Amino acid sequence: MLNSKTKMICLFLTALFIIPIITSTSTIANEPLTTDWDPLVDVNVTIDILKIRAFDKFDKQIPTWEKIDRFSDPDFYVKIFINDEEFTSQVWNDTKYIYNPDFSVTVNVPDDEEFVDIKIQLWDKNPGFDKLCDISTAFYDDGWQDCYDVELTYSIKSASWFGDDRVDVYGGRVDTSGYGRLNGCDDGTYYQRDFDAELYFNIYQNDYDGDGIPYWSEVNHHGTDPTIDNTGEDKDNDGVPIEWEHKWGHYMWYHWNHNQWYHEWIYDDIEYDDHANLDPDRDALSNLEEYWTAQWGSDPYRKDVFLEFDQMQGNGDVTIQPYPDEAKELLYTTFNRQNVVFHLDDGSMGGGETIPFGTDTTYDDLQEIYWNYFLHEDEDLWRRGVFHYGVMIYKSEGVAGAAFGSNRFYITYNGHEKKAREIFLERNMVYASALMHELGHTFDFWPIGGHDRDSFYPWQPSWWKWRPYKSCMNYGYMYSSVDYSDGSRGKNDFDDWDRIDFYSFESGW
Repeated sequence: MLNSKTKMICLFLTALFIIPIITSTSTIANEPLTTDWDPLVDVNVTIDILKIRAFDKFDKQIPTWEKIDRFSDPDFYVKIFINDEEFTSQVWNDTKYIYNPDFSVTVNVPDDEEFVDIKIQLWDKNPGFDKLCDISTAFYDDGWQDCYDVELTYSIKSASWFGDDRVDVYGGRVDTSGYGRLNGCDDGTYYQRDFDAELYFNIYQNDYDGDGIPYWSEVNHHGTDPTIDNTGEDKDNDGVPIEWEHKWGHYMWYHWNHNQWYHEWIYDDIEYDDHANLDPDRDALSNLEEYWTAQWGSDPYRKDVFLEFDQMQGNGDVTIQPYPDEAKELLYTTFNRQNVVFHLDDGSMGGGETIPFGTDTTYDDLQEIYWNYFLHEDEDLWRRGVFHYGVMIYKSEGVAGAAFGSNRFYITYNGHEKKAREIFLERNMVYASALMHELGHTFDFWPIGGHDRDSFYPWQPSWWKWRPYKSCMNYGYMYSSVDYSDGSRGKNDFDDWDRIDFYSFESGW
């Protein structure tokens, strides 16, 4: 049996070895190893799946369907793993676009451990075998590759996450698809069939005062009372409240020498930030405008395009059908694959007005429509700096569609119904291509090939000259393609996606 003096020596020697080991493996900067990060509540973490969209694409110029499932629309389901505990959603059968998935998972997590491990997978169910869909990207030794397992680390100190999806405070340099949004085309496979899809989600935790800012962040960073709801507070009077600055100003960085994660904020709710002029993603929406449009999913570090689209109603003699839903989906897919997320206001964002019927709408009529139904007779309306404007009328005195200002355009129902009835022209594609073409003018697209009328038909002499310019801005491809060109086809091609001028629509109101 060891005497008391020997026991003390053994305990002392043991401590010498154990303490350095514990200290070296700590991932919490300058804080105790064991603590309750929120003493006011028993922490639960929730993951909501908000939206799922297949990136199926039909291109008559190839021609081929690029589909997740060759024989039907996808049969999607989601798997979520939280600290290795697995949860599986229902199957959404034969559905490409799921806007109300109604799938949410809540798990009680240890209050004394900052980080929660999360993994998200999207599956397509098939007889005999299921396929993982590509919803992200990862960098390996040989470059960017498909990513089927989205791995995240969630912090209960800041209510934020990082990993394969994160807040990109550097403006589209790290996570170009945006925070809470996954995109299988991030690896550049826009035109390949590798089961690309996009998935929107949110992660959050319960919070005593319900303002979404957790206990640790209130006490250690903001200096606010964690028992009082601070939602809407703007102490620095910069137009953006504390909850927005907390979410979008926060990021984490790892100190390799210290073996520690650190929390940082680039926006301070006490010191003034010039949000009215800050635009880190260069999409012509300032941080202030990104805050105003946050309710519709805008992201200050990923490009967003907002379009208000109004439609003329018919009368007793003329029927005007609504703009096709599938044409809208084609537009969402085309823009969103490029991480230029397209938001169409056809009534869901305060716009989407119904215009009284007119037989032959003139240029002056169009300006009056713009003044009355978009600006609502207010030249300082805030939406003018956020939304492009489009209107579908019955018929014009001129062409089937055109821009009539730097931020506005029209398309005609009568003209495009005629186009859709022509041989080999698919109605949804006609409408989507027409809108994307006219919207392109608000991006300052005025290419030679796109406005060379001789390039319209294959038997016209300029068709062959401008054939490499595979864009709906080129009359040779208009109505048969819903896309801009990427400039990869050599001479007489244009890289539309790279040369979009997001500020052009604000230049000449």
